[in-house]
Amino acid sequence: MVKSGYKQTEVGVIPEEWSVRPLLSTVRIANGQVSPKVEPYKSMILVAPDHIESSTGRLLARQTATEQRAISGKYVFESGDIVYSKIRPYLRKAILANFVGLCSADMYPLKPAADVSSEFMLSIVLGYRFSKYAESVSVRSGMPKINRMELAEFSLGLPPIPEQRAIATALSDVDGLLGALERLIAKKRDLKQAAMQQLLTGKKRLPGFQKKWDVKRLGEVFSISAGKSKSAYVVTDGHYWVVDMGSVSRSGRLIVSKGTNYQGDFLKVGDLVMPKDDIGGGNIIGKVGYIDADDTYVLGDHVYCLKANVGDPLFLSYVINGHQTNIALRKKVIGSAQLGLGRKSVEEQEIPFPHLSEQTAIADVLSDMDAEIVALEQRRVKTRALKQGMMQELLTGKTRLVTPEVNYV
Repeated sequence: MVKSGYKQTEVGVIPEEWSVRPLLSTVRIANGQVSPKVEPYKSMILVAPDHIESSTGRLLARQTATEQRAISGKYVFESGDIVYSKIRPYLRKAILANFVGLCSADMYPLKPAADVSSEFMLSIVLGYRFSKYAESVSVRSGMPKINRMELAEFSLGLPPIPEQRAIATALSDVDGLLGALERLIAKKRDLKQAAMQQLLTGKKRLPGFQKKWDVKRLGEVFSISAGKSKSAYVVTDGHYWVVDMGSVSRSGRLIVSKGTNYQGDFLKVGDLVMPKDDIGGGNIIGKVGYIDADDTYVLGDHVYCLKANVGDPLFLSYVINGHQTNIALRKKVIGSAQLGLGRKSVEEQEIPFPHLSEQTAIADVLSDMDAEIVALEQRRVKTRALKQGMMQELLTGKTRLVTPEVNYV
């Protein structure tokens, strides 16, 4: 039974004051392309799908058509238009333009009708229901994109303009919080990088430490061994995690996704894992991830296990991931299609080696900074989830931000 104040429609249960509208009666798709090789278009900002962050509505890069050496026809969009990527719709890439510019032929400039808020329409395009629809039709057609005819088949529940604006404002407030978190995380990361540069090179000493630092080769500090493939033992519901080439991020963080029940080659707390191969740009080679639990992670292939014989393993992980040491290791990489780092090259790499007590003190400072960054990142994840929940409630009318109109007889 539909509750009072709501009605059953083709798009689901919506408030009585809302109307059901085809998407293309709420927006108009711009037609006609222009040449990015002539003025005024060559000097305009050119937006492509790769310039937009997935799911957030944020524009990541601004370059003119000339700077991008554009030659093929482009669409013109205006301030207030929604610029939507029609390719790979599961990535949910769209922005609300606040300037006049160009977009690639892989995008649609959507011009909202007079009774449609641009901010509200951006929320619709980035919302769950439209995104799932766009994904489904792209799968159905076998092409990773959505065309104009398929856009025309989508309908939405449209509230009156005051409620559209109220919804857009509420979601914008959450976006503001997310933006503040992003800036704070970036600031904390910059502070950590600066601290690493100072503390890991001895340019700045912590209070109470004055002893001269030694220099040691990694082969003196660690016992280094290579892992073997565990691909035959990967399962979806494993009790343990396989650590392989893809398990260390560019920042040196441990990231695991492959489960296993294989009982052997267990890593121990304090072990470091270093990718020795990379089929990409080599950005993960020479980075290390720190193992923080016993008998939880299983050593896989394409990685070295570094077991410390001396020193503080956490400090040593920061040193190896630091700019100076990591750049030196990456210079030793060989190969073209698949890059590789030999064990001897790792063993011969020299690192600064302070007294153990100073190593531990430095590691404590940097790990505290890491913990603060992780806490902020977790808060960002929760805030994004909050926004998704709000969108689901507000864009369907389940939660109202305005008082429903009451008709008295």
